[in-house]
Amino acid sequence: MALSLNADTRLLVVAPHPDDESIATGELIQQVRESGGDVQILLLTNGDNNPWPQRWVERRLRIGTDERRRWGERRRGEVERALRQLGVDPVALHPLGWPDMGITERLFEDFIPAVSALTACLAACRPNLVAMPALGDHHPDHGAAHVLVRLAVSQWQGGAPEMLAYLVHGREDEVTGRVKLDSSVGLHANKLAALACHQSQMALSGKRMRRLADRAERYQSIKEGAAGMAAPVLPWVPSAALHPWLRLTVVDSRGVHDWPWSKAPISQDGQGRYVLHGVAAGDPSPAFAKLHMYVPSPWIFDRWGWCEL
Repeated sequence: MALSLNADTRLLVVAPHPDDESIATGELIQQVRESGGDVQILLLTNGDNNPWPQRWVERRLRIGTDERRRWGERRRGEVERALRQLGVDPVALHPLGWPDMGITERLFEDFIPAVSALTACLAACRPNLVAMPALGDHHPDHGAAHVLVRLAVSQWQGGAPEMLAYLVHGREDEVTGRVKLDSSVGLHANKLAALACHQSQMALSGKRMRRLADRAERYQSIKEGAAGMAAPVLPWVPSAALHPWLRLTVVDSRGVHDWPWSKAPISQDGQGRYVLHGVAAGDPSPAFAKLHMYVPSPWIFDRWGWCEL
C-alpha cells in the first residue's frame, strides 16, 4: 500500500532518541514537506544515556551527571540541525526530556502522567498521521514508546489519525503490513545528509547507522481492532529454568498490571501455549503484554519484548 500525502497532511513523528527521526522517517518527513503538509517531531529523550560514543568522542572514562547533561544538550543541537536539513523548522521539535533508557520505567511507574504528556502533544499538534516506533523494535525505549503512543491516541478526543510504525532495531521481516514509501536519489541523499548532522553518533557507529538509514522506508500500518479476546494466547513459551526470574506485565487503558510469572493469571492450553485470563477482556482500547526479567545485564535490547493482546 502506498501513502497518500498532500497539503492537508499533518505528520507527527515520535522519536525516542535524537537520530531516530532521520534514520526511520527522513524521507517521509521530506515528502510531507514537499506536499505542502506540516511536520512536528515529538522527541521523548535527549539521548543522554549513551556512554560509549561519549567516551570515544570526549576521550573520557567516567560519565557523571554533568557529562550526561552536556551530552544530551549536544544531541539536542544535532537533531535541530538534522531537522533543518530535512526542511523542518526546529520550532516544530517538542522535547519531553524523559530519561534515555528509561521509557519502560516511566511507563511502569508514571503511567498516567506519561500518557497524559503524549495526549497533550497530540492535542497541540492535531496530527492526522502519526509515525511511531514498532512494537517489535528490540530497543526497550522503542517498544515502550509504541505502547504509550497507542494508548494516548486511544484516549485523545481529537480524531483518529492514521498510524504507521517504523523499525530501527530488528529485522525488517519481523514487521508485517508494510506501507511502501516511494523514494528518489535526491531524497535519500538528503536523508543521509541529515543523518550526518548527528556527529556524536556517527563518530563511533557511522557504518551501522548508515546501514540502518539505507534501508527503504517501509512502515507497518496500525489498525485498531475490536474488543480484546477473553483469553489471548501469549507468544512466549519460556524455559522453566527462567520462571523464578520472569515477570509478566500487562498495560491497558486502566493502567499497569504486573506479576511474577508464577503468579500471573495464565494457564497452558493443549498445545503448551500460555493463555492469559481476565485481563483486557471486552475493552476496545489496545492492550499489551511484556515478558521480562529484573536481572541486571549489559545487554540493552529486549529478549522477549512486547506483544499486542
